[in-house]
Amino acid sequence: MNTGSHSQPVPERYRGVWQRTLLRTSDGREDRETPVFWLQTEVLHGDLRIPQPPSRDWRSRCEIVAFAGITRVAGERCQWHRLLDYQPPGAADIGHMHFVGSDEVHETALDGSYLEIWRRLPDSRQGQQALWLSAGARQACLLRAGDWFLFAADRCAALAGSRPLSMRLESLDEAGRETLLGCEFSLGRIRGAGQPWEIIHSSLPGRSGRALLVSGESDLSAIGEHLLAGLGALPPQSGWRLAPLPRLAEED
Repeated sequence: MNTGSHSQPVPERYRGVWQRTLLRTSDGREDRETPVFWLQTEVLHGDLRIPQPPSRDWRSRCEIVAFAGITRVAGERCQWHRLLDYQPPGAADIGHMHFVGSDEVHETALDGSYLEIWRRLPDSRQGQQALWLSAGARQACLLRAGDWFLFAADRCAALAGSRPLSMRLESLDEAGRETLLGCEFSLGRIRGAGQPWEIIHSSLPGRSGRALLVSGESDLSAIGEHLLAGLGALPPQSGWRLAPLPRLAEED
């Protein structure tokens, strides 16, 4: 599924959909309420965190954290290389992973600044697949783990530099803000929801409850290219095309 021979497979125990049940920071803050999901396939991951309650206000939407890319595991260290990111580029994302059981893992920061507890959803253990899509400079991916999916598509213009998203939007009008916020990360269920491929959480307002695909097919390799071309709320005019998985800089 477009993994490429250069890719280093993620260990089986990492694969599936993980829901965060606790964030505890070194300053004593705790979060048990924010919906946070991490979908991991053999190589690609997707992560979505939407502050509650969801809001259409651009200031609130600036607080969304969502990213997708290549995962590398070395011993108990896991690094998430963000190839698609809702936020501007930041520091390397690396955690120390301690598996308490087959379906629970504790992630701690290398500097001890946070603890995250993750639990794997039981209907996500089998059938992980990934597709990488492109259209000119834009990129996207469609990931599946069991009955769960995550679709990620970057915005039309890349966010260069580390300037915060909120600061970039302050000087723009409504149309400009919507263009810059037009980065879709949608998570949902292929089966077991109200309809096939139903979106449950999304970075785009109004997407929850809608269908990502009008298809009863769950095998990504069986989805027609005509359906993949128009995937998402903001597909490129030329349509998405299947593409090989990008290489990380150190692999070139």
